Amino acid sequence: MKKTLALVLAVLMLTLSACAVAEEAKVMTHEEYVAAEMDSEVTIEAYVQGKQSWWGDKAKIYLQDEDGAYFLYEMTISEEDYALLVPGTKVRVTGYKGEWAGEVEILDATFEILDAEPWIAEAEDVTALMASEDFVLHQNELVTVKGVTVEAYDETGAAFKYKNEVDKTDDLYFKVSKDGQTYEFCVEFYLLDSNGVYGNETEVYKAVEALNVGDVIDLEGFLYWYNGANLQATKLTKAE
Repeated sequence: MKKTLALVLAVLMLTLSACAVAEEAKVMTHEEYVAAEMDSEVTIEAYVQGKQSWWGDKAKIYLQDEDGAYFLYEMTISEEDYALLVPGTKVRVTGYKGEWAGEVEILDATFEILDAEPWIAEAEDVTALMASEDFVLHQNELVTVKGVTVEAYDETGAAFKYKNEVDKTDDLYFKVSKDGQTYEFCVEFYLLDSNGVYGNETEVYKAVEALNVGDVIDLEGFLYWYNGANLQATKLTKAE
């Protein structure tokens, strides 16, 4: 009788343990992810939208689904696997929710490629939200802002600034204004464009280099956050 009871208890403990593991691995909705505490473990499923070039077995990846977006900070990944994460690829990711300078991200992430139809987000027009508290709710999403005016970047009067002015092998910064507020945006040097090109060879990098103060432009890019909105531009056109 005692042996039977012990066996039943052992099976029960294993079952409870398995349930606990299953609960920990539960895939979150975007709403659940937003509500999760910082430093807690999170598991999400979403689609690759953008990625920064692989280096030292690490990469930064933008993910999105129909409900919201995510940013994977320096996820460990082989160069071979990095090549598989083309835009539209669905992945399951487990990591830890973190924050740096207002940017919410997933750290120490591991991933699994899922068998699913590719999905690419359409850039959402968030121009009307730029001056509101709701702007941050679109963090890491592919967005567009329209009719913004190029401002002088600094006291020199230049319309942009190189992070590395000597050989132009780093990010490119510029400022725009809308409804009385000014924002600092950038071209992230290592963010691959839709043709797999990065750096000063991208069309958006060249477009920023051609800007003049006072130009009115439309922008598309990922709404990164660094002590405020810091859109990483992937497309720039003159406003009509």
